[in-house]
Amino acid sequence: MPVKIETQGKSIRACIQGDIDHHSAFMIRKAVDAEISRRRPRLLILDFGEVTFMDSSGIGLVMGRYKLMKGFGGEIRVENLSAGAYRVMRLAGLERLGEIKQKEIV
Repeated sequence: MPVKIETQGKSIRACIQGDIDHHSAFMIRKAVDAEISRRRPRLLILDFGEVTFMDSSGIGLVMGRYKLMKGFGGEIRVENLSAGAYRVMRLAGLERLGEIKQKEIV
């Protein structure tokens, strides 16, 4: 499974792994949406720390989860983006939807 989901109180963290393309985005969406429907969290954290490749499906993944969360008053945060993915998300205007954070280099 290209996503590992953890629940913490009123938040869900979805740790995405590997490539995000049309095929994997569908599976990630399905798993995350099912958990959102079950838990109705206040915050969804999409953790891109283990993403190795992302095409435009990654942007669609974030936008769709934002719309779902907004539907019942929840928020979204995107974390641990690579430098390239962070630039793409900013160019797409996703910082208007919620907080986006680049991966910290230690």
